[in-house]
Amino acid sequence: MVEYRFRLALPADFRADDFLRFHRRDTQAVAERVGERRLEKALRWRGTPLCLCLEMAGGWAEARVVAEEALGAGILAPLESRVAAMLGLTQPVDEFARRHAVHPELGRLIARLPGLRVPLTATPFEALSWAVTGQQINVAAAVSLRRKLIQAAGRPVPGGLLCPPDAPEVLALGEAGLRAAGFSQAKAACLLRLSEAVCDGTLPLDDWLADPPAELIRERLLAIRGIGPWTVNYTLLRGFGWLDGSLHGDVAVRRALQGLLGRPERIAAAEAEAWLADFAPWRALVAAHLWASLALAA
Repeated sequence: MVEYRFRLALPADFRADDFLRFHRRDTQAVAERVGERRLEKALRWRGTPLCLCLEMAGGWAEARVVAEEALGAGILAPLESRVAAMLGLTQPVDEFARRHAVHPELGRLIARLPGLRVPLTATPFEALSWAVTGQQINVAAAVSLRRKLIQAAGRPVPGGLLCPPDAPEVLALGEAGLRAAGFSQAKAACLLRLSEAVCDGTLPLDDWLADPPAELIRERLLAIRGIGPWTVNYTLLRGFGWLDGSLHGDVAVRRALQGLLGRPERIAAAEAEAWLADFAPWRALVAAHLWASLALAA
């Protein structure tokens, strides 16, 4: 067993509860274990299974990485950058707030959610597989389906958690394995097509991390049957930290926008798209504020 440590400075307005809530979705904790200002997460980084432990206190995120074998500098250094991205530390939220603080509707929401950042998944493939898993079902059902996928194909790491499967592991599971885990035929086929594209280099997701070519990613994903605009924009947001995807097709975004605008009737996707357009290049960050507003209302 090998252990590495590093620390990342947190801004004064860092919202640890938001970050932990994102990783607390599965109460059975097969891949993530969340405590008070603490996260343990199993992940595959550049093919290596490891356990990441983050403790957030005193203005720092103290990271401990445990792996079964030594990690080279070519693995460890990019991992530190990825953890910063997972925490949302690279997102220009101050610039966004300055630009839109006086907006008549959004400005009120920004004031109630200072420093809001979008937590990212550990890898782009994790974001993509979650997006496909969650298509056209509620969050609880998606979390259950994700859990079954991890239990079927995930690799154990030190500490007992299971890594969400990467593309080769999904391919190895095959259609029969995905169907046994509860996936519909259409979702199973879509996940397998995506996994094949990752493995054959059509979707070099990890290679795109340093400087994500959003339009190329969009083009490549939309060429795969079963992938639509919502899945693309959600993947760009959670997997790459790209903050300008228009999530107007998201039901929760439209419900939150209805409340923000004080409208009695539901907001149609086309109207939500037009409203979000004014906030480019931060349309996905606006969507994240709308998601968060639902928790405030609750």
